[in-house]
Amino acid sequence: MHINDVVSIETLDNIALICLNNPPVNAASQALRAGLQQAVAQANADTAIDVMAIYAAGRTFVAGADIKEFGKPPLDPMLPDLINEIEGSAKPVIAVLHGTALGGGLEIALGAHLRVGLQGLKVGLPEIHLGLLPGAGGTQRTPRLIGIPAALEMILSGRHVGAAEALELGLIDRLSDAPPREAAITAAKDVLSGALSPRRTDEIQVKPNHAHLDEMEAKLMTTHAHLVSPHKCVEAVRASSLPMKEGLKVERQAFFDCMNTPQRAGLIHAFFGERAVSNVPEAKLSPRDFAQVGVIGGGTMGSGIATACLLAGLQVVLVETTQEALDRGISTIQKNLDGALKRGKLAQDKFDATKNALSGALKLGALDQVDLVIEAVFENMDVKKDIFGQLDKICKTGAILASNTSYLDLDEIAAATSRPQDVIGLHFFSPAHVMRLLEIVVGAKTDDSVTATGFALAKRLRKVGVKSGVCDGFIGNRILAHYRKTAAYLVLDGATPQEVDRALEGFGFAMGPHKVGDLAGLDIDWMTRQRKAPTRPEEERYSGEVADRICEKGWFGRKTGKGYYLYDSATLVPNPEVETIITEERQKAGITPKPVAATDIVDRYMTAMISEAVCVLEDNIAARPLDIDMVLLFGYGFPRHRGGPMHYADTIGAKALIERIETYAKEDSYYWKVPALLRQMAQEGTTFADMNK
Repeated sequence: MHINDVVSIETLDNIALICLNNPPVNAASQALRAGLQQAVAQANADTAIDVMAIYAAGRTFVAGADIKEFGKPPLDPMLPDLINEIEGSAKPVIAVLHGTALGGGLEIALGAHLRVGLQGLKVGLPEIHLGLLPGAGGTQRTPRLIGIPAALEMILSGRHVGAAEALELGLIDRLSDAPPREAAITAAKDVLSGALSPRRTDEIQVKPNHAHLDEMEAKLMTTHAHLVSPHKCVEAVRASSLPMKEGLKVERQAFFDCMNTPQRAGLIHAFFGERAVSNVPEAKLSPRDFAQVGVIGGGTMGSGIATACLLAGLQVVLVETTQEALDRGISTIQKNLDGALKRGKLAQDKFDATKNALSGALKLGALDQVDLVIEAVFENMDVKKDIFGQLDKICKTGAILASNTSYLDLDEIAAATSRPQDVIGLHFFSPAHVMRLLEIVVGAKTDDSVTATGFALAKRLRKVGVKSGVCDGFIGNRILAHYRKTAAYLVLDGATPQEVDRALEGFGFAMGPHKVGDLAGLDIDWMTRQRKAPTRPEEERYSGEVADRICEKGWFGRKTGKGYYLYDSATLVPNPEVETIITEERQKAGITPKPVAATDIVDRYMTAMISEAVCVLEDNIAARPLDIDMVLLFGYGFPRHRGGPMHYADTIGAKALIERIETYAKEDSYYWKVPALLRQMAQEGTTFADMNK
């Protein structure tokens, strides 16, 4: 019989089978919670029932919370209360898990008295990725089943645990090959016969392991000092050695402590933004075929793009100009695939087929039958226009011609062909087979079906595709070029590169801008500054003096062993000769250096980033603030817990940002300008979040 639209109960002799059917992922909605609560109560009240088993229809058990309820007032029954009722059932309760049982889904199962997993099952407690902790008993019941160290690792990593490992750990009691309903019936019969022994998790006592918890807390103070939820996870897991009722009370308070932090709001914004960013009209259209891909250039970027396409199951033709370069590119790709195999990103049974899907060529003519060409050569307009002119004659009708350009005018590249409607920018980020951002740059004449294909490719490659208009640097690099000047100005005015890096790492960036420059190669930005030099306004304060002189010495960062830092030892130390260069450049400019506080470094850097991002919105290069947030999060290392620069800007407010810019403009009125959109927002009292709706 149906309890409600998503929960039903079936009686087989003395067994109650409770089926959850809330497609597509059986989310723990209010209807599912209420139906399950009623079904358990009904089975307990029926004197003919001796055991009950909960299973799910469709492709998965409860995959997690219902995201439609995020940010809304809670509705009864609350998940923690429901799980407590399941655990407190007078009759044994079995949970049969298949597909994915994550977050609240796994917590429901933990409240049962016995868990059966089906082959292919993945379980996990991913709440930490949202700035939270498992708040429905996960921090209390998991340690009782698998011990504190294993439970803490699961909770802090938020990783998915496969069926075999879950069985080995003790998260599940049995692994079955049967369909969910059959597995439920078998397990129920085995409980009745005594072949399986159910047990209440709240009756299991956890041995305190304060030494491990203390060690983890000390480690987190080094690695995640600026985050809240990891420390609260440790606090809650520590309470698992208390009686269940007391431990749940500690967990609940820790959960609410996390809920009330800006970090949780930032992570939730990032979570929803990642899903909403592809919600553009073109992405809903039918894409063109892209089963066969050509990649031009076997360097770091080209080999990474080819690797990403191969891992996605696509056929790839790699084109280089010399046999030596081609061999080097293929070798790099094969090493990437070997690494993917070792890390479990590529299954052994698909390894050979994936490697065999790659072929190489020395002539562009080999691309005459591919569906999509991605050009990834030297960042030079003449070179790119020449290649696209040749592709125009070689490639079949309907083939998409894409450029991986980071800065150059896509419309000028497209004009070198007779089919500008087939040209698009696909800006990957290095390493291309690892970094998740893909800027989909839409030219003035790019056909909507080509844009749709860009988004379909991003999805196939498991990347975050973001639509961008055409300008120098598109969304990300245009903003980067602006705020990076602030870092240079800060150094010229008195800060050291290390002070700038430390301040921004304290804000949450994994690496400061000077470390990032050393990692990427300082010569890349040097070439960009040289390219822009003829058009640089006279009134602009030049920011490249120090970096230019470093590059003139052949110090390009890690790849040459020297940059802002030295790389000839295990310990990262500043390059002492850079300090001499900075001193000389200050003297040339007549600057008397002044100490710069870490807070001022962060404020100026972030204000510059936000200011240029607003200009990107004004120019319609990005359609929405969330597009900018996703670009900076997934391509530029912006701290995820801060949600992105536009989300972070809302925590400051338009009026406060204007006050900052006007204060800084007293020193440099050319660089610091208040965008008109920001003034409008201050007058109207609106936020960037309002523009995402």
